[in-house]
Amino acid sequence: MKQSNTADLGTGSVGKLLFSLSVPAILAQLINVLYNMVDRMYIGHIADVGADALTGVGVTMPVILCISAFAALVSMGGAPRASIMMGKGNPEEAERILGNCTATLVLLSVILTAGFQFFGRDVLMAFGASENTIGYAWAYMQIYSFGTVFVQMALGLNAFITAQGFARTSMLTVLIGAVCNTVLDPIFIFGFDMGVRGAALATIISQGISCVWVVKFLLSRRTTLRIRRRNLRLSPHVILPCLALGLAPFIMQLTESIIMVCFNTSLLKYGGDLAVGAMAILMSVMQFAMLPLQGLTQGGQPIISYNFGAGKASRVRRTFKLLVVSCFVYSTVMWAISMFVPHLFITLFTENAQLSAFTVWAIHIYMAVALLFGIQIACQQTFIALGNAKVSVFLALLRKVILIIPLIYLLPHIVPDPVMGVFLAEPVSDLIAVCTTAVTFVVVFRKTLRGMDAAQEEASEPGGEPGGLQGI
Repeated sequence: MKQSNTADLGTGSVGKLLFSLSVPAILAQLINVLYNMVDRMYIGHIADVGADALTGVGVTMPVILCISAFAALVSMGGAPRASIMMGKGNPEEAERILGNCTATLVLLSVILTAGFQFFGRDVLMAFGASENTIGYAWAYMQIYSFGTVFVQMALGLNAFITAQGFARTSMLTVLIGAVCNTVLDPIFIFGFDMGVRGAALATIISQGISCVWVVKFLLSRRTTLRIRRRNLRLSPHVILPCLALGLAPFIMQLTESIIMVCFNTSLLKYGGDLAVGAMAILMSVMQFAMLPLQGLTQGGQPIISYNFGAGKASRVRRTFKLLVVSCFVYSTVMWAISMFVPHLFITLFTENAQLSAFTVWAIHIYMAVALLFGIQIACQQTFIALGNAKVSVFLALLRKVILIIPLIYLLPHIVPDPVMGVFLAEPVSDLIAVCTTAVTFVVVFRKTLRGMDAAQEEASEPGGEPGGLQGI
């Protein structure tokens, strides 16, 4: 497969570009899911304490998502803006964005690491750990949090590699870390008898290797945009628009952490540790089912952003149509697997018959309308690719804050089985959010494209300025 670059984004076949950028990004997302799942797979099979250890590490997922959310705040706002600037023919500004985002990621890493070392144990208790599981949760996160800088840099800067069209290099970032983690996990967990501490140590070493790979690439001559010392000094007019655009994915991931806390505390109340353990597995399955959609949208983002910056409405339109169809087909396939053969996922995490049976029952509720999520993510990520921060933030808040959190606490009082009520919060909120997103997108996207068409017509008139998109 020929590796794409920024020159192709404005002229190459949309179908071939989306394929060449999405396939490595999808593989990277699948690898990333396995990366996160490997720890839990090994931990779940630790002799005698596997079920409790798995539940304890499951409680750490909200904290890990919170750390990832800060990487998304910087990168998912900065990378699309860098693509738009390249489309406008302004690579210097794109490099300033990269430099400012790099400095911000380092600063956030220091703050997050210090904060968790002081308050981490209390946070885990608040996030749903019990007296039976807090020992495992804290043992894992106490070590994992020291690798925050590696997580921030590897995740955050890798988005800028994808944004330039270097999808295979971006995939290798994740692959290198995943392979290292898979090899090191059994060595530390079982070979050195470190248990959950070994899993955490294997993870931060692997993330450190990925971080070195990313930084080395962005300092080399192989990349279009390079990290340069002069651009590392923070400038409000450069970094603030990036943070504004990154607010939507930040909210999506941060509130995912909050939602996990809400799920865990409610399930602990109504169903005990068994229900919390099932949710840990369901969250992993949801990652496996849905994160590859982010690979598709990552493949589409550079094409949409670049051509939006260049004022090419027809290419933006074609890319979105292909993207939304691809996302819907994928989410439908994963929904079918979850509904009809859920054991394909569940047996990866546990051999406990009681936990397995409970999780099969729960997954049919939790994933009931997951086939529609492809539409939701394609529309929402396209808003981000177009630089529309306001609408993307509203849609993120709608599903994660306005709908699902209240439903977690409301439905158990309405449904006869309160545990079922907690799990029902996910499909009910998804259904409402998808319908709202689709309607909003049709209205706003058409308006955006009409504006682009008008700008192109004006630019084509005698005396008109080419590239009529200014002030984005």
